[in-house]
Amino acid sequence: MFIRSESKKKREMRVREIMKRLDAHYGDRPMIFLEAKNAWQLLFATILSAQCTDARVNMVTEKLFVKYKDLQAFADCDLKELEEDIHSTGFYHNKAKNMKACAKALVEEYGGEVPKNIEALTGLPGVGRKTGNLILGNIYHIPSIVVDTHVKRISNRLGLADSPDPTKVEFQLMEHLPEEFWIRWNTHIIALGRTLCTSQNPKCGECYLQDLCPSNKKDPETWRPVGERKAVGKKKTAAKKATVKKSLEV
Repeated sequence: MFIRSESKKKREMRVREIMKRLDAHYGDRPMIFLEAKNAWQLLFATILSAQCTDARVNMVTEKLFVKYKDLQAFADCDLKELEEDIHSTGFYHNKAKNMKACAKALVEEYGGEVPKNIEALTGLPGVGRKTGNLILGNIYHIPSIVVDTHVKRISNRLGLADSPDPTKVEFQLMEHLPEEFWIRWNTHIIALGRTLCTSQNPKCGECYLQDLCPSNKKDPETWRPVGERKAVGKKKTAAKKATVKKSLEV
């Protein structure tokens, strides 16, 4: 929900004040939610995080990355055994298949190195723009914007995006956020989304961004998939299944 009357200069001033307050609460560096020691571990941890909590993923990868010490081990692994190892993260059939295929591609096509451009990253099995941008920003420190469910929802509510589509939101944010904010926008917004700006019952009265947010009295709902709009509290099984299926490519 863009503020139609907001000039470019006023929007930039508002964005800088938003980030100033976010930095005051969460620090001026991206926070770490998924534990990983290198690029391919973060890549696989993010694949596992689809429809799963970061805490659960970290519990699984703590043992997983000891058992499978490198990409070759994942490429050569028994698929059924890998499925059992990651079973608790959910959707383990697709995740195991993607991880094994991704490891094989990284070994055979990239010499065991995780590529540094979004086109190559999104060409890997199970890797979408969210994961690709996470690798670019957090591993290679290349300015990029990661759009997950929190970023999509809150960026719309803040009037910095106007779409339920993650890719459109990404490019809208690239237009409205100074490049210096791109990498840490994701982790700051995740933290805000988990505490105050929740999906169904945002705590606007407690939010330190309230005076900067055009949605503090009315949620624009543009962050929701079309089939779920104006249906808060109601079950939308078909829309939910479609959203879950799509979100498995992260």
